[in-house]
Amino acid sequence: MQQFLDTTLGGLVLGAVYAAFALALCLIWRSTRIVNFAQAAMAMVTTYIALSLINADVPYWVAFVAALAAGFGLGALIERVIIRPVEGKAELNAVILTLGLFMVLHGLTAITFGVQHRGFPAPVSTNAIEVGDTSIGITPFGILSIVVVAVVMAGLVVLFRFTDLGLRMRASAFNGEVSRLLGVRVGRMLTLGWALAAAVGAVAGMLIAGGDLVNPSFMDPFVIYGFIAAVLGGLDSPLGSVIGGLILGLSLSYVTGYVGEHLAPLVALGILMVVLLVRPSGLFAAAAARRV
Repeated sequence: MQQFLDTTLGGLVLGAVYAAFALALCLIWRSTRIVNFAQAAMAMVTTYIALSLINADVPYWVAFVAALAAGFGLGALIERVIIRPVEGKAELNAVILTLGLFMVLHGLTAITFGVQHRGFPAPVSTNAIEVGDTSIGITPFGILSIVVVAVVMAGLVVLFRFTDLGLRMRASAFNGEVSRLLGVRVGRMLTLGWALAAAVGAVAGMLIAGGDLVNPSFMDPFVIYGFIAAVLGGLDSPLGSVIGGLILGLSLSYVTGYVGEHLAPLVALGILMVVLLVRPSGLFAAAAARRV
């Protein structure tokens, strides 16, 4: 029973981390209709910026806010300078650019900060919580991660469902020409979408790095698992991204705890294949209307 409880709690924390990254992918897709494969590299850059500030004796939460601000600015800059020239052209062009950007950011970070592993602090304890004489499989930082992901998800739901800004962002992504005719500043909305997605990605990077070692490749595994979580829940659904992350985290935690860590990638791929076969748009994607 203790092992099951520890495995479940560990899976929830792992799922929250996957969900944080999936939310960034969901936001960029919902606001620009682009799958950003450079999301992990962008989050890695902002994490290194925060680490540099922390090493300079800047308080953790100040560095956290600075990482979000850096992500916001980096996302806006990338959209303006790199993505904007290919707008209106084949969608594959932007995807290829994000793949190239992934490699460029990796290289620049390695040159600037080095490739050695560095410890990244956490704002609260990363030791297991003690209940009497028993340690349970969750830490204060794990609880904080779950809370932060829930807050981010709620913020995105409010943004896209209940605000005019969210409506303008979604309209710009679906049909830029019609949105322009209706007075929407499409260029600004797309820039804002990239900026907000990069800021959410910065949150994911800080949660993933907390209490662990970082190097320029520390975010790479989350490109795969975060993408699976986003597709599992539905790329267009913030709530679905979180639930998809939790489902994936719990599944991989149970497989690792009871079968073996070597089977985790295979199980993740199997989950993705089943969902794509049964419901290609994701478990929580809105049903598409079709005229017949």
